[in-house]
Amino acid sequence: MLTHQGCLERRKRLWEALPNDCEWVLIADPRHVLYFANFLVNPISFSTSERGLLLLERSGKATLIADNFTRRTATSEPFVDDEIGNAADEKWYDHKHSVGNRDHALFDLLSSVGDRMKGRGLVEAEWLPVMAADRLNLSAETRSRDVGSVVRQLRRQKHDDEIALLERCMRACEAGHARALEVAVEGVSELDVYREIQSAAIAEAGCPAIVYGDFRPVNAEIPKRGGLPTTEKLKAGDMLIVDYSVVLSGYRSDFTNTIAIGEMTAEQEKIFCVCEGAMAAGEGVFKAGAAAKEVYVAASTVMEEAGFAPLAHHAGHGLGLGHPEAPILVPESDDTLLTGDVVTLEPGLYVEGVGGVRIEHNYLITETGYRRLSNHRIALR
Repeated sequence: MLTHQGCLERRKRLWEALPNDCEWVLIADPRHVLYFANFLVNPISFSTSERGLLLLERSGKATLIADNFTRRTATSEPFVDDEIGNAADEKWYDHKHSVGNRDHALFDLLSSVGDRMKGRGLVEAEWLPVMAADRLNLSAETRSRDVGSVVRQLRRQKHDDEIALLERCMRACEAGHARALEVAVEGVSELDVYREIQSAAIAEAGCPAIVYGDFRPVNAEIPKRGGLPTTEKLKAGDMLIVDYSVVLSGYRSDFTNTIAIGEMTAEQEKIFCVCEGAMAAGEGVFKAGAAAKEVYVAASTVMEEAGFAPLAHHAGHGLGLGHPEAPILVPESDDTLLTGDVVTLEPGLYVEGVGGVRIEHNYLITETGYRRLSNHRIALR
């Protein structure tokens, strides 16, 4: 989970990034409520898709606004000074009475702290419903400032507690990859491989988790495809691309291996080796201040010099609360790598008559280079 100290540090950075005369800010994006207060509705719960709001005041006070049933499904204890929605006279559902519109109940709770939002303040308008803004009678100026983009930029430079949580995701993802190498054989279905991956990842994490991504085989006839697994059985000549994330408390891993089913051909081994070379070339560019597009160029150049087409998709992307997020490693990217960025590097080659390969690691960008966060075995078998 995130730490109290980490949440306080992120709030401090937020206030430094906002106008000096801003007295309060209302955070509405569920990811950002987590980012600043460690509050997230468990996505594997009866309140999934519900949300809470977070009122931050420059004085330092943090107030969570969420109905009582949403509050009880939090993934962990939030770091706030006050909570609206749990008192006996505020409860949305008390096991005695009928319930009203749950969204309206949340907006009623928000209205109860409206007197603390009279001075100059800002709302995360990208996520605050129109009805909630109308109930607070917010000015056009309060609604118009782009708070969400400010927070997204802050999110790029990860704090220690975020990196620790990401590394928990990595360990779970690695366990799934190790299991995939053991069970992905001819005659086993894509879905069976996915089930084994999910089981190993959850066992390593020690808690329920979301596992999503690509679990589809490619081959000489279909060199590129992706998506969730089907009941189709693996056959000789397939190359199973296992590209997935494990999500814990809102943060995620994202790394890839390609597994050859049956005997490998020389052409398959060649494109695998080219992808390994492209990954090494991309890693050679990694450090704070490097242009994101140069990472793409380095990886793609290896492929082109080996006689293949340029890299057909991004060379990688930022990772954390979103997937993908900045920086994006593509040929026309305007992004620059920052200290604290967590990024992927995922070269892929897809060749008609041969098959496809994609491999991927996750990295923390530092002033002088990088620290690799993922440590799974990348190998065709």
